[in-house]
Amino acid sequence: MTTTAPTSAPGTARTFDSLDPRTATPIASYPVHTQAQVEATVAVARRGARYWESIGPATRRATLLAWRSVLARRADELAAVISAETGKPLDDARLEVALVVDHVHWAARNAERVLSRRSRRPGLLMANHSVTVAYLPLGVVAVIGPWNYPAFTPMGSIVYALAAGNAVVFKPSELSPGVGRWLVDSFATVCASPEDAPVLALVTGFGDTGAALCAAGVDKVAFTGSTATAKRVMAACAQTLTPVLLECGGKDAMIVDADADLAAAADAAVWGGMANGGQTCIGMERVYVVEQVADRLVELIVARARALRTGPGPAVSYGPMTLPAQLGVVSFARGCGAGGRWSRRPGGNRVGPRNLRRPGGAAGRARRQPGRHRGNVRTGPRRQPGGRHRRSGGQGQR
Repeated sequence: MTTTAPTSAPGTARTFDSLDPRTATPIASYPVHTQAQVEATVAVARRGARYWESIGPATRRATLLAWRSVLARRADELAAVISAETGKPLDDARLEVALVVDHVHWAARNAERVLSRRSRRPGLLMANHSVTVAYLPLGVVAVIGPWNYPAFTPMGSIVYALAAGNAVVFKPSELSPGVGRWLVDSFATVCASPEDAPVLALVTGFGDTGAALCAAGVDKVAFTGSTATAKRVMAACAQTLTPVLLECGGKDAMIVDADADLAAAADAAVWGGMANGGQTCIGMERVYVVEQVADRLVELIVARARALRTGPGPAVSYGPMTLPAQLGVVSFARGCGAGGRWSRRPGGNRVGPRNLRRPGGAAGRARRQPGRHRGNVRTGPRRQPGGRHRRSGGQGQR
């Protein structure tokens, strides 16, 4: 969570504060990097790229494995930073760190094998030639990370770019700059690159900083975030034909058939919908269930949801919304019949679990259609004769 801090005097560099969303208290201040500063960071990272490529795959492997050891040894420290900036429970943050360590482990162990030079058959017309395929580093890769998994998700781009011999300039979300700072600083403890040639560098700020990074002459951009922002990233990179890798949000459904293990289905639905406070691109957002098992499944889901706890303190099931604007999304769902307890007080971006079942019992489920499942926890619009739509049993649940 962030807030823009006012400059103390004309000409003073802009900064912004990272806030703990559980309490709205400031954690630390970070610079809002300008276009010139971003371009300078990319320039020094290019020197780092030359160093990193020159040391060869064996030394890169050893460096990354040393970084893995640092991450594992200091896991609680990184988890505490993640928890503070996102508000997620400490155990959830520890799980994220474990996935980070796994990313680094696999990349370090497998990069040389995956990217090694390979022979290919030249074909009949060039039988007197030998052919090999080699994978060369691109140079400097920009990584723009999200706030919901501020270490695990960007590390899926950072460490594989590093393992392939590239330098990386990382721009974390403005909601989690401290996580980015921690990752960059921890890598510096094991990397022997010159001080003026960082292999993993950091820029911080808002959308303008990310736009400047896309236009700073990097050789590839990896972005994770909303589809709307991804379109802007792609448009910016298109101006220089810079390759992009985009991971955007999605809408995810679960289908429960009549012969399903309902206890397992209920566990999956509640975990998939509530984990990380629902702030997950692969989170469960709707459930389609066959009518004959719908009542029992809803009972099981409600029982599990009632056991969840939110709010401040260490024994919560999930933390507050990291992004305060998400309250508007929940407000929309609440207006569609989801209900819920919520708070707009500072540090109180929380909504308690509620039964999302439509009112009206059997009338609240979709009409039977041959060969089709019926929605209970969520049903979609049904096409009626004459081209009109009708929603069965009330408003749709997002």
